[in-house]
Amino acid sequence: MPRFTTSDGLSLHYTDEGSGLPILCLAGLTRTGADFDYLAPHLADHRLIRMDYRGRGRSDFDANWRNYTLSVECRDVLELLAHLDLEQVALIGTSRGGLNAMALAMIAHDHLLGVALNDVGPELDPKGVEFIMGYLGRNPAAKTYEEAAAAMARAFPEFHGMPESRWLEEVKRHYRATDEGLKITYDPHLRDAVAAAGQQTVDLWPFFDALQGLPLVTIRGANSTLFSRETLMQMQARRPDMIVAEVPDRGHVPFLDEPQALATLHEWIGQIK
Repeated sequence: MPRFTTSDGLSLHYTDEGSGLPILCLAGLTRTGADFDYLAPHLADHRLIRMDYRGRGRSDFDANWRNYTLSVECRDVLELLAHLDLEQVALIGTSRGGLNAMALAMIAHDHLLGVALNDVGPELDPKGVEFIMGYLGRNPAAKTYEEAAAAMARAFPEFHGMPESRWLEEVKRHYRATDEGLKITYDPHLRDAVAAAGQQTVDLWPFFDALQGLPLVTIRGANSTLFSRETLMQMQARRPDMIVAEVPDRGHVPFLDEPQALATLHEWIGQIK
């Protein structure tokens, strides 16, 4: 099981598969590298690297929850690249991963070959943030994977026509079964870190502008509650060359195996080569 040790002593889990163009995949806030299981078969011709952030999945939890920040996560990413002896990578960032991608463009632009943003931009819809805070750091009430899959389908009606099997895959990837019921696979103190960050006002548009000069794609779930179409249009106005896809019948976040998402990601990769 590949791991590396950060400069402050945490052991973080990652996977590194394939060869060719190195593509680093950064997951959503509470998620892991498993976020990209649906995409991975479609990028089999490339080197796919996935990291579990500190406090998530198979990586160590941090005794100081105040380290669950974009700045520390970006430092972890750069230390992973150094561990792998990689100078540059293309980066696919889902939600939180996209925020990290923009931050990396600001502080380590030369390490990036291109960036793909999955349902995230420099402005987040407060309604979506409020929804996330409603469950963040809490174990689900459901006791079985089947109960959790049914509850997830009810909680995310913006995902139209999703088969029950996909929701079941999701809960199996992102909860662990115990004798007491299902448990989250991340540090509950992540909630404290997000709440603390929410008290600060940060203009993220300069971080988006730092992506200038890099091949860029932005994918939006057409029914997203976190990433508005208005924000996407503002991003397009600043980056007319940005590749864009809106995935129908998807909310926050698309799974990236949808035809629209795959087409734009392959177009983006073509710009990098």
